[in-house]
Amino acid sequence: MKYNIGGADRTVRLAVGGLLAAIGGGSLAGALETGPLVGVLALLVGAVLIGTGLTRVCLVYRVLGIDTADAR
Repeated sequence: MKYNIGGADRTVRLAVGGLLAAIGGGSLAGALETGPLVGVLALLVGAVLIGTGLTRVCLVYRVLGIDTADAR
């Protein structure tokens, strides 16, 4: 598959995804009092952001025709 996520976009996705995954994990472990629903949602969104950041492919971007990848 052709990459459609650029360097800056990738960095933001990995950072925000890691933060959300940590918040979700902390919430599910009981360290944060946000509730299990917020924990599951944060963990899920964080995992998706990390996955798209690592693979540099976003299917939503593909459907919308967005390409932030660096020019080759």
